[in-house]
Amino acid sequence: MKPYMTLSTRSAGTTVESRTQAVASVMDELRNEGIVTGWRDELFPVSDSFYNPPLFLIERAAVTTMGILEYGVHINGILKPDTPSSSRTSSTVVKDPPPLMWMARRSKTKSKHPGMLDHIVAGGQPAGLSLMENVIKECEEEAGIPPEIARPNIHATGVISYESFEPKRDKVSRVVLFNYDLYLPKDFVPKPVDGEVEEFFLWSIDQLKESMARDFPDPIKPNCYVVIIEYLLRMGYISPETPGYLDIVRELRSGDCK
Repeated sequence: MKPYMTLSTRSAGTTVESRTQAVASVMDELRNEGIVTGWRDELFPVSDSFYNPPLFLIERAAVTTMGILEYGVHINGILKPDTPSSSRTSSTVVKDPPPLMWMARRSKTKSKHPGMLDHIVAGGQPAGLSLMENVIKECEEEAGIPPEIARPNIHATGVISYESFEPKRDKVSRVVLFNYDLYLPKDFVPKPVDGEVEEFFLWSIDQLKESMARDFPDPIKPNCYVVIIEYLLRMGYISPETPGYLDIVRELRSGDCK
């Protein structure tokens, strides 16, 4: 099979800028041929490791087509209900009520997964921003969460890695997701800002569990399932006594993670 692209120092030069320019010309051709779709005008870094400097930058829409390892951030928006005052003063130990999670419904005009349920905030990791800078930016752009709320209440919780086949696009996604829990004040309500979300609403832990069913009538965007499952495992809402528990834990980091 003829490769889409090969880079040599003669054709692409030896700098990030020259390689990026050379790659961009090839991506433009693939776009014109209908091979790369959903153009975003957003550059992603390409490197042999997340922590190494990029070899070149590439249009975000072309990442999956080229088999490049994608990085992104996903945020669980958590609301902790108040503990009843009677339970604070009673000598009887009373468990705190379970938290709620803010969910979003994607706009029906989105090119990918229109109308599906989604996290309150999520996004790819672009060039030129640190993970936390990206998290704060996405919180404000997608849900109207100002930095003064997001920054002190955000907590990194770990990483998920996986590979998935997309039959409709006939492509394999290779993904690393950096996950965060954001504890939001009870008087704060997220609001759609950039047109990517139609509405936000709260779900209970039981509703989150119910949404994992294969026949659930209101599906979630596919890559959000693994982040929600990781949250339910990490917080103890799925017991390690559950058959298949270890299989799930293993699969949550089954992809490349470098």
